[in-house]
Amino acid sequence: MISTSLKDLPEESVSHNPEIKKKVMLRFGDLPYLTNFSQARFAPGQSAPGHAHQDMCEVFFVEAGSGVISIDGKENPLLPGTCVAVELGEVHEIVNTGSTELVLTYFGLQVEAENREKSSTRIE
Repeated sequence: MISTSLKDLPEESVSHNPEIKKKVMLRFGDLPYLTNFSQARFAPGQSAPGHAHQDMCEVFFVEAGSGVISIDGKENPLLPGTCVAVELGEVHEIVNTGSTELVLTYFGLQVEAENREKSSTRIE
């Protein structure tokens, strides 16, 4: 069993924008395929610039606030209770467009090499 509490964790910078702070509840290696399980807090106007992952998928859950996540150029609203899954290779950017803090709980899932090849050849 692994148990953590947000109140006991130190704040760290988000790699895509050091001004955004996160608390990491689980890290790479704690559980199979999990790259991280974290909570990030975006101040009004803050953003994590567009980027893609070639080795993982990410799932974001909006705890509070509002914003927009752009995935491959398409904007999607982020409102409390919304869950968004970003698939392998999708370029995504998150922006707090609201007037209060945007709180996202998120995790990443590692995609093994053989599954990356299958994913890149799927037909949509």
